[in-house]
Amino acid sequence: MNQLEVKNRIDSIKKQMKEIDYAYYVLDKPLVSDAVRDSLKDELEELEGQFPDLITTDSPTQRIGGKALGKFEKYKHRVPKWSFDDLFSFAEVEEFDAKVKRFLDLPSNQAIEYVCELKIDGLNMSFIYEGGLLIRGVTRGDGQVGEVVTNNVRAIGSVPLKLKDNLDIEVGGEVFMPKKSLIKLNEEQQKKGEDLFANPRNAAAGTMRQLDPQVAANRDLDTFMWTIYEPLKYGLKTQHEIMKKMEVLGFKVNPHYQMVKSVSETLKYFKHWQENRQKLSYEIDGIVLKVNDLELQERLGRTAKHVRWAAAYKFPAEQVTTVVENIEVQVGRTGVLTPVAHLRAVALAGSVVKRATLHNLDEVNRLDVRVGDTVILQKAGDVIPDIVQVLPKMRTGKEKKFQMPVLCPVCDSPVKKQADEVAYYCDNKHCYAQQLERLSHFVSKGAYDIVGLGPKIIEQLQKADLVKTPADIFLLTEDDLSPLERFAEKSAQNLVAAIAEKKKIALARFIYALGIRHVGEETAIALAENFLSLKNIQAASLEELQQTEDIGPRVGASIREWFADKHNQKLLEELANNGVKIINPEKKSPGKLKGLTFVLTGEMENYSRDEAKAKIRELGGDVSGSVSKKTSYVVAGDNPGSKYSKAKELGVKIIAETEFRKLIN
Repeated sequence: MNQLEVKNRIDSIKKQMKEIDYAYYVLDKPLVSDAVRDSLKDELEELEGQFPDLITTDSPTQRIGGKALGKFEKYKHRVPKWSFDDLFSFAEVEEFDAKVKRFLDLPSNQAIEYVCELKIDGLNMSFIYEGGLLIRGVTRGDGQVGEVVTNNVRAIGSVPLKLKDNLDIEVGGEVFMPKKSLIKLNEEQQKKGEDLFANPRNAAAGTMRQLDPQVAANRDLDTFMWTIYEPLKYGLKTQHEIMKKMEVLGFKVNPHYQMVKSVSETLKYFKHWQENRQKLSYEIDGIVLKVNDLELQERLGRTAKHVRWAAAYKFPAEQVTTVVENIEVQVGRTGVLTPVAHLRAVALAGSVVKRATLHNLDEVNRLDVRVGDTVILQKAGDVIPDIVQVLPKMRTGKEKKFQMPVLCPVCDSPVKKQADEVAYYCDNKHCYAQQLERLSHFVSKGAYDIVGLGPKIIEQLQKADLVKTPADIFLLTEDDLSPLERFAEKSAQNLVAAIAEKKKIALARFIYALGIRHVGEETAIALAENFLSLKNIQAASLEELQQTEDIGPRVGASIREWFADKHNQKLLEELANNGVKIINPEKKSPGKLKGLTFVLTGEMENYSRDEAKAKIRELGGDVSGSVSKKTSYVVAGDNPGSKYSKAKELGVKIIAETEFRKLIN
């Protein structure tokens, strides 16, 4: 981008962030997640770093926090509340450590001792005591001026009203709402028809800013204290001593802080809590590392915005902003045309994302996403990148609307749409793209799962005219593979052996591998368990198929149509002739969960999703991917998704993991 384009981009980001900040800090009604705001701010800082002459005093990067609400008494902080710089990779953590050493004029190989703490997702506050008595609770506000909310603070059980020592002291900490309490509060808000709280920090802020202290008393808030301001006055020499002193005085301190001997040890601490954060009863969004020696902290001081002696090492963002650079159509194995957004590369939840599916034309129109738009991106279930919102106020007028093509972009065949469906299809079953996708699906993880036979190798084999149908895979020899690029003698031997190993396959996997439209893994398992053989499925009438869980008229008709197709019948014959043997399941004796259908949502502490599904099926129950009135139970773990809301709407019984364990045990 040239300087004019950068200026326009900076102006649009500042305008958007002004709206976001006003809603968050002043109205207590966040428009987007904290991660989205951080993403915009990061981009703004990067652009301003490249063009420092474009920095203006009204830029969000030039102030520390938001302004205080007008309905509380203002309080000028005696000790200004500075923020931490955010780090997003271990390379940045190492650079932070290097800066500390450079500023202190220390050798680069000299280790510095740090204290690592969990970064609680809550409201930053100060608690002021005189003679050991709590006299004032103050929000951080803009770092210079906060709001006095003492009466609300007194309602928090973990905040001592009197210390064990008659000190004049000011401590800093985090007011937060536990996960379960937030769920309960939002259920109450929903019953009253009031706005839901977006996250624990929003809930804590909204509660602290209630004029009626009784509201705060009725909500389950908690605290963790993490600093004593002006600690040298109390003879303290290290951050570790600060934490111990606060415990002695009667404050609640997060028990998971840890002293490390060098910055390299912080990575182990970070990874542990990244993997185990869901086991905590409260939300965290990263860790904080602080130079342990308070004298070194004093020497390091601060910049205009951040302290130099501490930093926040954030977990990979679950939401970020990026720009849609193009929208293209991808042809799937069943001929469905799927719009795919090509994005400006952005780091999200630990990986770099460049593409996101837009699912179908209805979804494109619902989001009103256009080429050139700035969008909010998240990973659904931390796996699949998804565009969840467009930021229309950042449009420049150059954005272009998407139109579904009338011809297939791969084979130029007509594109059709059935009246009762949202999807558009390429009408040519022999379309190269469809054939390639069908082959890739056939060997994918839930199907044949052949090691070493990924999409790129499949495409290479198809171009070499070695594989046209799935049956051809089982005829491949070392002589076929060895001349190809990427194949040496050993790799050719390995792939041929891997293919031979998978000639025997369970019926459910085989059905899924066939790529029948509308038949996913769960439906394939249900078909296998109900009919016990491929022959029985082929002979089943539409009415008999519909007696299987999750199979309605449309899915049943798709199954009947697939097996009636002569090309597919020939494929089944060729697979059998080429050595494929199907292992039929044994008929199950009725289990204690027979007749019950379960839907799983959220993250469980003691079971992976696959383990829970296997246990349900082992006991005779069924697992469904969607909630309906036929669903017996929805098992809700931490951070449940839309299925939880759907179950509440339909009145389906929702159970927690503890109840689920009782059922299966």
